Amino acid sequence: MKTFTLPGTDMVVPNVVLGLMRIQTMTDEAVRTLVNTARDAGITFLDHADVYGSDDHGCERRFAEALKLSSSEREQFVIQSKAGIVKDGPYFDFSHNHIIESVNGSLQALGTDYLDILLLHRPDALVEPEEVARAFDELSAAGKVRAFGVSNQTPRQLDLLRKHVTQPIVANQLQLSITHAPMIAQGVAANMQGLDQSVVRDDGIVDYCRLHDITIQAWSPFQAGFFDGPFLGSERFPELNAVIDRLSSKYGVPAEAIAVAWITRHPAQMQVVLGTTTPERVTAAALGSDIPLTRSEWYELFRAAGYTVP
Repeated sequence: MKTFTLPGTDMVVPNVVLGLMRIQTMTDEAVRTLVNTARDAGITFLDHADVYGSDDHGCERRFAEALKLSSSEREQFVIQSKAGIVKDGPYFDFSHNHIIESVNGSLQALGTDYLDILLLHRPDALVEPEEVARAFDELSAAGKVRAFGVSNQTPRQLDLLRKHVTQPIVANQLQLSITHAPMIAQGVAANMQGLDQSVVRDDGIVDYCRLHDITIQAWSPFQAGFFDGPFLGSERFPELNAVIDRLSSKYGVPAEAIAVAWITRHPAQMQVVLGTTTPERVTAAALGSDIPLTRSEWYELFRAAGYTVP
């Protein structure tokens, strides 16, 4: 498993993350098997959110009940959670009070004294960055959160936060897969009139994050589009799956590993967030952590996914 020091922190982290948004109905044994399988593969970074589960903090609570981590075991993991989505609406709330209440709820549910990383969960159109800054300062000073980040935010939204927040913004969690890669594909086809791929939708978020040492965390790495099913093995993507199968044979790894490797090959040093609850798929995906795809292989997958290389 490839690891690196997360910019803006002293945390050494793997480039594959285990997301735990679907564990609430799993048994203790199943949760332990999932987490232990990930740890055996070198995945020691766990991703939570206050809204994961059928009730607030449901998956966080399920995790704590199943794992019952001692203090020394807790230190073996980097635990990240998120705040800002209110399910009863839904709407977003980045107010000082909501952030503080959410973190306190996560700490109680997880049975821990601190979060390694807290992300703001999607953008809040009514954000008052001074409120966010005040919450971050209080959480940092109290030792409740070690580092801070965001999810699904644009460069200008990040600039607004960074004008007020004193801590580094260390991560931005964004949807990315071979077939859902507008933030990469646009730059490849920049200035190509009449090509939808060339339309700027995010103001250059990949380059922005690289310029400002913000680690991109790629969620839904196997989703074809916006929650419309996986591309792996899908009859909708025969050309892509043919290339994936050939590269799987070449590198001696499952298809999931090639899908992960396409993301980890990018020099932005991204992390891939897995959402599966199947231990075998976790093991398979983890093998993509440091597969050295060549440039020609990376671009071949990109073209096979339907993107244009002018």
